[in-house]
Amino acid sequence: MTFKFPLSMLLLFLLLNIFLCSSEVLYLPVTKDASTLQYITEVSQRTPLIPIKLLVHLGGRSLWVDCDKGFKSSTYKPGVCNSTQCTYSNPNYCGDCILKPKLQPGCNNNSCYIWGENPLIDWFDDSAEIADDVLVIGSTPGVRVTWPRFIFACFVSPNMVRLLANGVTGIAGFGRESPISIPNQLALDPRFTKKFGICLSSSTTSRGVIFIGSGPYYVYNPKKIDISNNILYTKLIANKNAFLVTQEYYIQVSSIKIAGQDIPLNKTLLSINKKDIDGGTRISTASPYTILHPSIYDAFKTAFINALPKNVALVESPMKQFGLCFSSKNIKSTNVGPAVPVIDIVLHKPSAFWRIYGTNSVVQVSKDVMCLAFVKQDEEREPSIVIGGHQLEENLLIFDLPGKKIGFSSSLKLQQTSCSQYDNTILG
Repeated sequence: MTFKFPLSMLLLFLLLNIFLCSSEVLYLPVTKDASTLQYITEVSQRTPLIPIKLLVHLGGRSLWVDCDKGFKSSTYKPGVCNSTQCTYSNPNYCGDCILKPKLQPGCNNNSCYIWGENPLIDWFDDSAEIADDVLVIGSTPGVRVTWPRFIFACFVSPNMVRLLANGVTGIAGFGRESPISIPNQLALDPRFTKKFGICLSSSTTSRGVIFIGSGPYYVYNPKKIDISNNILYTKLIANKNAFLVTQEYYIQVSSIKIAGQDIPLNKTLLSINKKDIDGGTRISTASPYTILHPSIYDAFKTAFINALPKNVALVESPMKQFGLCFSSKNIKSTNVGPAVPVIDIVLHKPSAFWRIYGTNSVVQVSKDVMCLAFVKQDEEREPSIVIGGHQLEENLLIFDLPGKKIGFSSSLKLQQTSCSQYDNTILG
């Protein structure tokens, strides 16, 4: 027996199917390493599958792993020159490997190679072999995806793993334009889109999460709430002149306020200098604290000191990286952390600002000492502002790649929840 459906019903069915398929969210747990403060995620790869730990790098071009020693997989396939896999990855060059005495994963003949980076040491290498292999990614309560031929980069250079946390053997790259970054590859699956949210936990014992997909993004308090509502969006700024920086996420910052007062800034530093390829504001998960250009830092530090309560005494910093520390004995505690001056990062217009409370602006370094969790830049030709991990914690940031915009929540502590509260199956 044959059934015939009107065309309108068939189209409705197809659209409904697409809608349902596109509503999935993949949850990727993220752990804050206690000794390095690096943000680490884990996936499974190869045949047989093994878990691999990766540093989360927002500006990373790809997922790359260390193939120098011990890489074994029966399903590893190097990218052959002029293959679809190779062309899709936008390689730097194609040729034979001369890095090892004999061929191995990461070092094959007639293969294509791309640039890779380790943001912790500002090191770039063009010898990453393009390859594909089985990848399993995702965790409860979202979907878990098995990708038979996920494209990644395979390194045999020992320099690439320097300063990575113990047990970490690669990078999870979330670069905005690279076709082989994690979100852009996953978006080839119709269940997902080129949109993801990062929610980093401030705890080293409770995991945060990266949401991949359109949303909603749920946490619990203990009721289920969608934290992707009430988001402030600002546009992504392109930095196409810088070497490999096209994958990074830049935003427009027009001013900074402390306790409601504008701090005096050289406003030219807030824009990308197209000649020297520096300036502007970048968001980074590879830096533990926000880094400020020396002149911005000095004005910022002075304004913060002036806004502190008069009964708070400044003390010598017990840690070299922090330039301002003070006694916490007279600092009160609130639901959004220590009661220190509020910081507003003003974006594309005066009414659009991202507010940073004490939980994200200071760090307790000892029983009675707090330090300002913003540090002075010590390198040239860098962004004027690099917003680091401590400022991102317990906030949701949504990266909408098709819309070319980034969304900011305020501290989740205002909603009596946190980034670690995403999975009600593990909440005690």
